[in-house]
Amino acid sequence: MITRRQLFAMGAAAAAGSRAAGASATRTQKAAGPAKRKMVLIGAGSAMFTQGIVIDWIHRRYPEDWEIALVDINPVILEATEKLVRRYMLSAEKPARITAAVDRRDVLAGADVVICTIGVGSRRAWEQDVFIPRKFGIYQPVGDSVMPGGVSRALRMIPPMLDIARDVERMCPDAVFINYSNPMTAVTRALRRETSVPAIGLCMGTEEGIQYLARIAGVERKRVTARWVGVNHLTWITDFRVDGEDWWPRIREKVARLRRNGIDRASWAGPFGNPKDPNKLSYPFSWELFDEFGAFPAPMDRHVTEFFPDRFRTGAYYGSKLGVDAYSFEKTIEVGDKIYDETISLAKGEGPIPKERLEATAGEHVQALDILDSFWQDRRRWYSANLPNRGAVGNLPQDTVLELPAIAAKEGMIFPPWGDAPAPIAAILLRRLAAVEATVEAAVTGNRKIFVEALILDGGVADHATAEKLADALLKAQAQYLPQFS
Repeated sequence: MITRRQLFAMGAAAAAGSRAAGASATRTQKAAGPAKRKMVLIGAGSAMFTQGIVIDWIHRRYPEDWEIALVDINPVILEATEKLVRRYMLSAEKPARITAAVDRRDVLAGADVVICTIGVGSRRAWEQDVFIPRKFGIYQPVGDSVMPGGVSRALRMIPPMLDIARDVERMCPDAVFINYSNPMTAVTRALRRETSVPAIGLCMGTEEGIQYLARIAGVERKRVTARWVGVNHLTWITDFRVDGEDWWPRIREKVARLRRNGIDRASWAGPFGNPKDPNKLSYPFSWELFDEFGAFPAPMDRHVTEFFPDRFRTGAYYGSKLGVDAYSFEKTIEVGDKIYDETISLAKGEGPIPKERLEATAGEHVQALDILDSFWQDRRRWYSANLPNRGAVGNLPQDTVLELPAIAAKEGMIFPPWGDAPAPIAAILLRRLAAVEATVEAAVTGNRKIFVEALILDGGVADHATAEKLADALLKAQAQYLPQFS
């Protein structure tokens, strides 16, 4: 077992070497930092993320002069978001300069960091990713990463993301480029394959899994260290320690006690999944995988079930139906529409944003500014990141994008050597990574046959004839976003 101290030492060594030696870094940033900073948020209409970033920025009280540029192709939500951000800035000790543009090329020049949260077609297109496969008996609770919904989403996400990256290459080549858009693995792989932009994929899913395990263990998160290996939304936590002690035996004992009290079925009645009863077991499928593989999959059942469609072929999930009454997709969309309406409404107000909203800092955004600080000040902190493998995991392909522990240093985001993934987990990941490669190829080339093969490799479709029909149905429904297939 490699210790955390050894991992850090290896990470520092990797930072000093080349990418061929296992480093996957962003372009170097000056540790001291310039007198001015510029951050461009592309997809600023993703209001919860934008608000979270701005709230976090206000709390940090940066001494530098900052410009925060908001970009969204929807002028209505862009105008509302700009007004909302300006209201937030009334609470800042040193407000950032706020700019906004429908065309990113109007604001990219001079950017220090570019953060992408775009969702091509927004929720209306996302609905089709999930509702059309339902007509074929395929049920998904999320539909943004894998299975037919995830593959379909990748087809319309990847070409615009490549266009953004090429503008970054030309206009701000030294900017840190962070992607939060799904499907994370496929999008980040395409960016790394097709451009020179060293994109970093970030997601809170693994951290949420570690926090959940800490609650199960009954300990504070700060006492926990862990190791993990996987792809985004299927990341296997292989080692879990409290104050340096292996706590898997204690967690197994706790889970055995919880199982005797039954499953917490109320936890999946909402859209996202939330443990309700501390005396019952939540996320039953993830704990079954833990029994089977000796590692816990983050970020738990809502996402993880989609990576094992053969086990949920009809959507049946412990007496419920995935995406319907278990992790309801309709309720997810309802929440997104509500947030959109609230953004429009809040933007119409005057004066500073109510103080209670300034404390609402939970969400996907929470690591972004911390990681930037770690780059610029060479703090060498640990995070979960999505980057090319480049030898970090010996028994998985070199160029595929993995989610692993990474160090954020002045040289960039670095994967220290991890070792070999456990053989059964590696086998699962290899199939997943093959599906990602086919998905990226289909998205880049507009090849319908490769799209069909991607659906089959993914495993969400049981036979070739169904894959053909489903591919055609999805291509027809999303045609306005798929010019490469015309």
